[in-house]
Amino acid sequence: MIDDIFIFDNVIHLYDLSQQNIRLDRPDAQPARDHSLKETARLRWKGYPLHDEKDAEWWGRRWSVEDMYDLVFEQAPTDMAMAQVVPMFDWFKDWYAPVKSQHAMAAAYPDRVMLCGGVDPAYQGLNAALEQIDYQVNELGARSMKFYNGHVNIKDCWRCDDEKIAYPMYERARKNGIKVIQFHKGNPHGLQNMEWLSPVDLQAPMRDFPDMDFIVHHFALPYFDEMVSIAARFPNVYLSLAGYMAFYRIAPRRVQHHLGRLLQVAGAEKLLWGSEAALAGGPKPYLDAFMRFSIPDDLRAGYGYPQITMEDKRAILGANFARLMNVDIQAKQKLLRA
Repeated sequence: MIDDIFIFDNVIHLYDLSQQNIRLDRPDAQPARDHSLKETARLRWKGYPLHDEKDAEWWGRRWSVEDMYDLVFEQAPTDMAMAQVVPMFDWFKDWYAPVKSQHAMAAAYPDRVMLCGGVDPAYQGLNAALEQIDYQVNELGARSMKFYNGHVNIKDCWRCDDEKIAYPMYERARKNGIKVIQFHKGNPHGLQNMEWLSPVDLQAPMRDFPDMDFIVHHFALPYFDEMVSIAARFPNVYLSLAGYMAFYRIAPRRVQHHLGRLLQVAGAEKLLWGSEAALAGGPKPYLDAFMRFSIPDDLRAGYGYPQITMEDKRAILGANFARLMNVDIQAKQKLLRA
C-alpha cells in the first residue's frame, strides 16, 4: 500500500512461454516467443530486484502461483489483482496465459485475486467458446471475460461487432452474470495485421450492450486518437494502463502527452491501473514512477492538459476498478490487515 491508497491491479498474467508450450507445427512460434521476450526485457525497469538479476529465459517460463504472488504482492504494495487468461493459440499449445494457471492463482488467494476468463471462437468454434464461458464462470469463478480477436492467420480473425460471432459471447457472459468484458486492442504481436486490433469495432457493442462495461487494454496503440474519441463518447468504456508505465523510463514525454490527453478528454474515472506482470517485470518500479508522475507545465500551457492530482491517482490505482468489480475498499482493507 502506498500512502493508504488501495491498489487493484487490473491485469497480471501467469504466462507459459516455456519451450514445452511452443507449438512445433508453427515455424513462426519460436521466433515470436523469442521476440516477445526480447522486447519486454527492454522495457523492464533497471535497478530493481529480479529486473537486473534474471535473464530472459527466467522470465520466459511457465509462471507458478508462488512466483507471481511474490512478484505482485510481496515485492510490490499491491492489494488486489486480476489474473487474466490470454487465449492466444497462434504459437502456444496451452495458450499464452493458460486458464489453469490463472484459476490456480485466484483459487490460492481468493481474497486478493480475481479470475478473468478468456475464450476465442476461432480456436474450436463458437459453441466451444460459449461452453467455455459457462465453465469458466460457473465452475472456475471468473468475474470477467477477455477477448482477443486479431490473429496472425487472417482466417482466424473476427470482428468485435460481428452479431453472429461476437454478440453471442457477450450475451452468454451477461447471462452468467458477467457485467465487465475486456479486450486486447492495439499492441500487435509478430506478423499480425494491425487493422484487426483497431478499437473502432467496439463502438457497436458498446452501444448495443449499455448494461455492460468494456475495458480496453493498451490504449489501443497505435490507434490512440480513435480510442480517446471512443472513451470520451461512450459512458461504459474504461482504459487499462496494462503495463504502459513501463514506457515512462524510455519515452517520458510520450507518456505525459498520452495521460495528459486522457485526463483532459476522458477523465481519471475512465482509467485503470494495470501492471502486466510478469513480462513487464514486477509492479514496484511502475507504481513508484506513477506516484512521482506529473504533467509538465509546458504541456499544460500548450495543450490545456490538467495536472494529475492525488485523487486522480487514488482513482486510477484502485478505486475505479474496485467500483466496477463491486469491491468495498474499506472492508477489503480491514480484511487484508487482519
